[in-house]
Parts: sequence; C-alpha cells; structure tokens
Amino acid sequence: MSTTVESDLKAAVAALQDPHSGQALGDAVRGLAMNDGKVAVDIQLGYPAAGWREQLGELVRNTLMAHDGISAVTVDMDWQIPKHSVQEGLEPLNGVRNIIAVASGKGGVGKSTVAANLALALQAEGARVGVLDADIYGPSQPRMLGLDGMPDTTEERKILPMSAHGLQAMSIGVLVSTDQAMIWRGPMATQALQQLVSDTLWDGLDYLVVDLPPGTGDIQLTLAQRIPVAGAVAVTTPQEIAVDDVRRAVAMFNKVKIPTLGILENMSTHICSQCGHEEAIFGAGGGERIARETGQVLIGQIPLDAGLGRSTDEGAPIVASDPGHPVSMRFHEVARNVAARLSLQARDQRIRMPKIKIVE
Repeated sequence: MSTTVESDLKAAVAALQDPHSGQALGDAVRGLAMNDGKVAVDIQLGYPAAGWREQLGELVRNTLMAHDGISAVTVDMDWQIPKHSVQEGLEPLNGVRNIIAVASGKGGVGKSTVAANLALALQAEGARVGVLDADIYGPSQPRMLGLDGMPDTTEERKILPMSAHGLQAMSIGVLVSTDQAMIWRGPMATQALQQLVSDTLWDGLDYLVVDLPPGTGDIQLTLAQRIPVAGAVAVTTPQEIAVDDVRRAVAMFNKVKIPTLGILENMSTHICSQCGHEEAIFGAGGGERIARETGQVLIGQIPLDAGLGRSTDEGAPIVASDPGHPVSMRFHEVARNVAARLSLQARDQRIRMPKIKIVE
C-alpha cells in the first residue's frame, strides 16, 4: 500500500474532532500503518481519557472502514501528561506536574464537592492525583474524603500527604482540632497555605486539585502570586447572584495570568429521588450565559442529586462510592474536559540544567 494512501487515512483520523478539547485530534495521531487491508492506528493524547478509549476506537474504526479496501482497524490509544506553563517567575512544584485550582465567587455553590469528585474522576481516567484543601478557615475535604487522624512527618519536618480513595490529600483540617476556630488574620492564613503547599511531599502527581475558599481575597491572591497554577475551574450555579460572583473570579484569574479552563454549572437541575424527574429549580442557562460573556467554555453541568450530597457527608464521594451512577459519569466527562482544555495550554519549556561543581 502506497504511503500516499496511508497519509490520506492518517489525515482523515487527525481531522476527527475531540469533543473534550473542542479541536481536531491533529498531532495526537502519532502513526498509521496499513498492510493487506488491515490498518493500525497509534494515538497519544495529552490528557487521561480511559473512559473515552472505547468510544474513540469506535469513532476511528467507523471513519476508516468507510474507505475502500479496508478489512480491519486496530486502535492503540494512550496518553502522556506533560507539565504546563505557570505564572511568570514561578517554578513548578516538586512532585506535581500541574496544579488545577477550583474556585467560586461565592460560597454555597458546591465547590468543595466538585473539587473532590473532579480529583477522583481524573484519577479514574488514568492520572495520579492529589487534593489540597486551601480553605484555611473552613476546610471541608477531611470530612468529604473521610480523612482520619494526623499525617506523618519526616525527620526534616516535611508532611507526608494522607491517602483517601487512592488520592494524595492534605488540609489544615487534619492538623487542627475540628472544633478549633481558625481566628487568623490574612497574612497568617496565607502563610499557612504556603506551608501546606511547600512542606507537603507530593509524590509524582499529574494533577494537584486545589480547593480554594470562596471569593477573591488574600488566599486567592497568594495562590495567584506565589503558587504555580496551570489552570483554574470556576464553579457556579444557575442563579443570577452566583453568576455575578463567578464573573469576578474569572476576571481575577485573567488579571493574574492564570488560564480559566472553563465554567462548571453545579446544581443545574434537581433530580427527584422518587420518580427521577429532572427540573431546573434554580433557573436555567446561567452557566452557558456566563461562559459566553467571559469567553469561556461550559465544561459541564452537574445536577442536584441526593446521592451526591450524602456520599460526601459520608466521606466517600459519589465518583468513588458509586462509579456507575449517572452523576459520576458526568464528573468523568467534566474531568476529561478540564484535562483536555489544559492540554491545549503552553507546555513548560524550561530545561533543567544539571548543577556542575568544579573541583580543583
């Protein structure tokens, strides 16, 4: 078979649209070979997508089988997660390829629930993932992830992250008593966040999901100025008051040069636990509208579901406790969308030069 035919077939696969990134597969199609009517395709994505493997294979097979002379198609798909660029003047965090911040302009929109399930979905899609609870005043992740006890430390006074459902996790909530009020001024809170980030020995993470406190105050500015963030996700609900606040969060990330990977609309509908009826009790279209107004992408809509809230209260988020649940499947889609959008960002091009010591 001529190389021209193989090139044409490869171009046909490369032109297929990736629904998660919104772009053609392009260079992700690393190779295509054909022999006696049998075609083998090698695809390498820049983000984890275990849950999309079967659908992608079927899409490629249907595309190629439409051409004359092809009797069989084999698709080999994997992924490689690179480091992406961070704010100018900052170095990537040791042990972490990419930090993804989950933010909201106001409280009560389910941001922490989203952060926990997003991290678990990224892990289920094939990545090594950690969660950092950056809400110094009101940490939620210890309860949501079922963290118990205190973390271990090394002789150098470094903190070993705790383990929760396969995730690496750290929160101020595991270092202080649950009934202790964090009556700290801004500088103390920001210093605590920096220590949690720099003193935790994260181990080979592809993504560290940071659950930010609501608003655009000291903690968010510290994260933007001193912690290397690759991208951010803004969480809203359909209500106008939440949409107004998330607009401010997106504006803040734009000012500090952190890419917003997309808008996630939480509590988009309510699903009745008795009859399954789905209704937009908080209004509709808020997420789509704010995404359009801010030039962002709506990366997903998560319904208000009794199982979702109950699972986090019990310390086993729904993606971990009920992976086949429809809400879990939506989180998987969100995770692929977030990671795919991040894969479009510039990669870290800095070359790590070895230290050379001259001995006379």
